[in-house]
This record gives sequence, structure tokens and C-alpha cells, in this order.
Amino acid sequence: MDPADETNWPLLKSERTWGQLELGIVLLVTATATWCYIIGEYVGYYLNLKQGFATMTAGSMIGMFLVTLAVVPAATRYGIDSIVAARPQFGNRGWIVTVFLQYTSIIGWNSLLIIFFGKSVVQLLLTIGAVEEASAGMVQIVATLVACAIIFGVLLKGKTGIERASNILFFFVVGVGLWMIYILFSNQSEAIATATPAYASGDIQWDYVTGIEIGIVSLLSWWPYIGAMVRVAPNAHTAVKPAMLGMGLPVPLLSVIGLAAILALENSDPSAWMVELGGSFYGTIALLFVIAANLGTAIVGVYATAVGLKSVPGVGKMSWKVTLLLGLVPVAFIGVVLPDLFFNNFGTFLAFIGVFFAPLCAIQIVDYFLLRGQRLNVRALYDNSEGSAYAYWGGFNPAALAGMAAGFIVYVYLLNPLTYVSRSPYEILTASLPAAVAGGAVYWIVTVALVKPAGRGDYN
Repeated sequence: MDPADETNWPLLKSERTWGQLELGIVLLVTATATWCYIIGEYVGYYLNLKQGFATMTAGSMIGMFLVTLAVVPAATRYGIDSIVAARPQFGNRGWIVTVFLQYTSIIGWNSLLIIFFGKSVVQLLLTIGAVEEASAGMVQIVATLVACAIIFGVLLKGKTGIERASNILFFFVVGVGLWMIYILFSNQSEAIATATPAYASGDIQWDYVTGIEIGIVSLLSWWPYIGAMVRVAPNAHTAVKPAMLGMGLPVPLLSVIGLAAILALENSDPSAWMVELGGSFYGTIALLFVIAANLGTAIVGVYATAVGLKSVPGVGKMSWKVTLLLGLVPVAFIGVVLPDLFFNNFGTFLAFIGVFFAPLCAIQIVDYFLLRGQRLNVRALYDNSEGSAYAYWGGFNPAALAGMAAGFIVYVYLLNPLTYVSRSPYEILTASLPAAVAGGAVYWIVTVALVKPAGRGDYN
């Protein structure tokens, strides 16, 4: 276990040993998870293959660019994770808002992954005749608990465990993913080409923008993850390319499987249609792919959660094992007790990400590049006293709270995250981008008008 994983203190240069290749492999394995099929499925409700792939790619790269710009420069310069990088904007108490967002979002993603893991294990055992249908429920519960135990065991080694697991999973995940794309398109090319999206609105511009919006919010979800990974790189130059190409691009490339499958076969789950296309042998390979891909992403998610939780008073003094359990126990609970309830509300969960992470990214970008000149007070990042440079008023920065509120209001006005009912000009601008602009603009205005004149926030 690397001692650096036991705290959220800045990593020293000697501890930041991941180059572009090592970081790229970890980020790619993190990105290639089963949620890509669901992302593709949601886009396939509105757009055909070419339209859907184009919009997913555009939206994904926009979302990844915002996350990269918000987190990577500060994280790589100072060796800090996403949560610590947000302290200058939110204050030495207000940063708890970002801990809540990180914790809930990663718990949500990991719950989805673990549910998929359990379902895939059940389907695999049914396919090879190892279990009966009547025992499927119990098998899924056992598989969920086994997955959590594996994740816990790997992460006892900290970032070293992540690197080893990613190196093992990399070739299998990439190779089988490409093979699945080939099988689907070679067998269903005509059906894919002639398919009509099931829920197209009749307004092609609205459908296009919705595809882009789904891509943006999907990639904004990397905010909680990326800081914990890129802080192990020595500088931003090393981290930017792996972030954009290793974490941003694989999502639309893998999501095209779900997009094509929902259009041609009306089922985005490869464990189902691979059996239909190639029998139990193909189905077994697909299921093993799903199991491996989900495990890799969940490992990184729990690690990022544990690193972020180290910022919380009290948790920072806990052992690494206990901190890991704080990230794993809720996932195990949802996977065992509430799998269907969570699984059936994935669209709402995606919208939740856009509502909050779009303005959060904008606030960090405006603060770091426009207001601070890319300089942070490292000592103040860990100073929780009233006299800290980042104490603001009672530990909270009103500019950040106002910016988040403005972004939330704009997003919900443009797109209802529960019903997907929209208002103009959503069909031109998306909901995430205006929310980001509103959040960043309000943050800048309040900072210039109130915070800086009051001498708060260490802007001078």
C-alpha cells in the first residue's frame, strides 16, 4: 500500500509516476463500462446510427473538455484530487458540497455497474447451464457481494492495485469491445441502416441537441473520478491527452454498440443479443466482457471516493480499509436491496449530473484561469481555521453557492430532468452549456463585486 493513498495531501513529484501510457490505460479501462450501452440506448430513442454517433461524439468531447479544463491543470500542478481542487472556490467548509456531489454520483454509477455485474453473472451461469432460473435472485446477490469483495481486495494496494488491474483488463476490454462491434455490424448492418428511432420527436433539431446533451452529461460524470487519477501524473502535459482520448473518446465508441443494438434488435444489453446472434459461445464472451469492464470502472470509482472522503473531518483519521468500506457498503446495499428501483431511473440520474456538474466545472474554470492566474495557496487548501485564506464567510464562498444556484435554475428551466420536457432555447443550446455559462458568469460577478473588495478568498 502506497502511503500517499492514506491521505489527501498533495502528492510529491517523486510519488507522481504515471506517464501518458500508464494513465491512458487506467482512464480507458475506467471509461469502458456497461453504462455506455445505456447511453447509446437513450440516444437511439431519438436518432439513427450516423446521427446518434455524431451527436454522442460531439457531446462527449465537449463534456470531457469541460471536466479536463476544470480539474486537470490544478490537480496535476499541485498533486491534488477533485475535491481539494474545489476548496478555493467553495471555501474551507463549503467544499463539503463537492464531497456530497462526488459521493452520491460515484455511488450511483458504481451501483449501476454492480447491478450490471450481478445480472451478467446470473446470465452467464444460466447460459452455460450452471444454475436454474429459480435461483437467479440469490445468485445475483452473491455476485454483488463477491464483486464488492474483489474491489476491496484490489484497492488495499491503492493506486498500485488500480494500475495492475487496469493492465490485466486493458487488452481484453479493448479487444472484445472491437470484436462485439464487428459482430453486430456484420450481422445487422441492413437492420441498423433502416431502423427508425422509437421516440423521435419529429423535430430533428431537438433530437440532435438531445443526443449532444446526453453525451455532455455522461462525460461530466467524470469530474469526481479524474482528479484522483491525474494527480498521479507529473504535469498537465502528461495528463491532458490521456484524459481527452482515454476517458472521453471511448465512451461514444463503445456507446455505438448500445445505439446500434437498440435500433436493430430493440435491446442494448449485449449479453442478450450476442446469444441471439452467435449462440451460447458468443454470449459467454460478451458476458465476460461486461463483467470485466464493469469491475475495472467500479475499482476506480471506489478509489476516487475514498480519496475524496479523506477530506472529511474524522474520515481523514480513519484507516484506508474503513474509508474503502464507506464507498462500498452503500453500493452493496443498493445492489442487494434496491437494484430494480435504481436501474429503472437511470435517465433521471443522468440529468442530475448535468444539473450540478455543469456549473461546478464552469466555476472552477473561471476561478482558476480568470481570477487566480492559475495559482493556488497550497497551505490554505488544508487550513480549516477561521483565519484561512479560503475561509470567506463562515467557511462558505457566496459566489460559488450563487453560481451553483444559477446553473441549477437555468438547467431545470431549459430541461426538466424528470420528464425531459424542454423549453426554448434548449433545442439550440442544450441545457448543460447554458447552465455552465450561467454558473460561471454569476460566480465571476459576485466575486468581482463582493468577494474581492471584501479582501476574502486570497485573490490578491
